[in-house]
Amino acid sequence: MTRNGYGIMLVLPLTLPAHADETRIVSVGGSTTEIVYALGAADRLVGVDTTSLYPSSADALPDVGYVRQLSAEGLLSLRPDLILAGSEAGPEAALTQTAAAGVRVVKLKDGYTPDDVAEHIAALGAALGREEQAAELAGAFRADIAAVQADVARVTSRPRVLFLLQAGRGPMLVSGKGTAANAMIELAGAENAVTAFSGYKPLSPEAATLAAPDVILMTEDTVAALGGAEAVFSQAALAPTPAAREGRLVAMDALYLAGFGPRLAHAVHDLAAKLHPEHDFAALPARPWTEAE
Repeated sequence: MTRNGYGIMLVLPLTLPAHADETRIVSVGGSTTEIVYALGAADRLVGVDTTSLYPSSADALPDVGYVRQLSAEGLLSLRPDLILAGSEAGPEAALTQTAAAGVRVVKLKDGYTPDDVAEHIAALGAALGREEQAAELAGAFRADIAAVQADVARVTSRPRVLFLLQAGRGPMLVSGKGTAANAMIELAGAENAVTAFSGYKPLSPEAATLAAPDVILMTEDTVAALGGAEAVFSQAALAPTPAAREGRLVAMDALYLAGFGPRLAHAVHDLAAKLHPEHDFAALPARPWTEAE
């Protein structure tokens, strides 16, 4: 992987449309689409994936499917000139086949740090020919994240946070190291209650008891699927924990919480405020990309 914000650039056709504004773009990945909108290039989008949920106007665009289950046929059906793909986009064969058909494919590298977000903004700005807008967006983002980090540095508590996720009808999963959830917990001035493994593993009563979380963190969809906060706390694996005894559950929109897009600073601010209610966090400036409908 390189450090310029690109994971791979599969194919660069020798020519692009005569007018850059006529470039037909498909954006794959929720945060990737957010950046395209923030850079003012949404008018070139001809399709997005199912995780592109913000801004809500993205819902009106043709859907190429789930970000990790793309097909070359689905992508090519929209006659794109350019595919902008987040690091999670795949399978790789679908992107390779799309590139082999003459479509420029830019895939971002993986990473869950503020620097990675700024690099993604720069990379997409370069791909879109909007370097100046990208520099302005990245500058505002860096200012916001610096303000949040300075505020978080002053907190006096370090609550242990257990992030739980339920995908579909599968088992409840707990986040270890190397995940967006782990990175968010640390950025918000807390500790991940589970660090013995990387990625996600099924939750067990023994592991939950050993983790002894002070706070349970979930997506709003997971809480709703389980039937609300009381249903969460009544689960056998969670009932004995300090978080359940104190009724400390934090729920946030999944893309906002773990998207690592241009709204990251505001998401860290909001999560930190929920994890450290005793601390008075300064408000961040309202930005066009955080206020979009």
